[in-house]
Amino acid sequence: MADSEFMELCHLLSPPPLSLYIHIPWCVQKCPYCDFNSHALKSEIPEQIYIDALLDDLDQDLQDYNLLSSSRKLHSVFIGGGTPSLFSAEAIQQLLNGVQARLPFEEGIEITMEANPGTIESERFQAYVTAGVNRISIGVQSFEAEKLEKLGRIHGRQEAIHAAELAHKIGLNSFNLDLMHGLPGQTVAEAMADLDQAIALAPPHLSWYQLTIEPNTLFYSRPPRLPDDDRLWEIYEQGHQKLISAGYKQYETSGYSKPGYQCKHNLNYWRYGDYLGIGCGAHGKLSFDDGRIIRTTKVKHPKGYLNLLKRFRDSEVPVPEVDRPFEFFMNRFRLTEACPKAEFVARTGLTEDRILPLIEPNISQGYLRETATHWQVTEKGKLFLNDLLENLMPDE
Repeated sequence: MADSEFMELCHLLSPPPLSLYIHIPWCVQKCPYCDFNSHALKSEIPEQIYIDALLDDLDQDLQDYNLLSSSRKLHSVFIGGGTPSLFSAEAIQQLLNGVQARLPFEEGIEITMEANPGTIESERFQAYVTAGVNRISIGVQSFEAEKLEKLGRIHGRQEAIHAAELAHKIGLNSFNLDLMHGLPGQTVAEAMADLDQAIALAPPHLSWYQLTIEPNTLFYSRPPRLPDDDRLWEIYEQGHQKLISAGYKQYETSGYSKPGYQCKHNLNYWRYGDYLGIGCGAHGKLSFDDGRIIRTTKVKHPKGYLNLLKRFRDSEVPVPEVDRPFEFFMNRFRLTEACPKAEFVARTGLTEDRILPLIEPNISQGYLRETATHWQVTEKGKLFLNDLLENLMPDE
């Protein structure tokens, strides 16, 4: 075994990185495509009450899962929503200070906060950075007024441009632009114009993803007319080449970045790492030395979450061994990088021979390539990813 392979194996056999997801559920208004746990504001945000609850929620997880006595440090923090930038910078600083007082941060920790362009002002933006945020994810979705209106967005083109320019101006380590394609009535030319504008703003990271209609959304009950499959494929092909030509590398299904600016937090999800989830409806996943893997959810509605007579946790479910291969690969094969076989063993606690009957059909069908140490999704596998994953599902 080469020295590099030995070092990789040693790294994989150590506990997986530990991240923290923090959910802030409020937004100005609910977008018709959004199936996230978000709630339109009807009164003033209970900012201090919610910050106190988040830290109490974290305390319960740390105590219940014996993380206070462990040597694990936080790899990344992601503050999502809703619209976290509705919270003051002072509240975000109090929150991050409270988190760090309970769990030490890794050197170079990535701390991301989602923000909508319409809620960003220059002083406020700089104050978030001073509070400890070092990566902002800006929900642009489109630069075209008509498309923004159809998506229920409350910002305009110039606000989105201003937010990106501001991120450069204050010297953020990294920032992301969220951009959708396949919008109602969108032509290929319109999709490319959106992408050209995003590229011109030079974000270190771009999340470029297709609009999908999800249950429990307004679009699901009143479906808009979306581009057909041929147009969607043309948008993707042209857009992908445009991003590659502009110096971006696709490292996961919808994620493009300049070299060195991949999202650490998302990478930890896709590599089947561990994460705590605090806040309304937040999800967590933890693995333990005794081989257990659990998934947790928190109480979804703010009224229930803030009820002092109840605990924050809504569920704790063990992940059975039979489900782990599918769970692992459903996440791992979103990434374009090869998957180390040792990572499968380390993250799932299963031996390689347990997965061979499920892997072999994908190899024979040309969806995967195999070496002595890695599995790699092929170009054909990317096109037929659902079929690939279906082969990995456990028998009923």
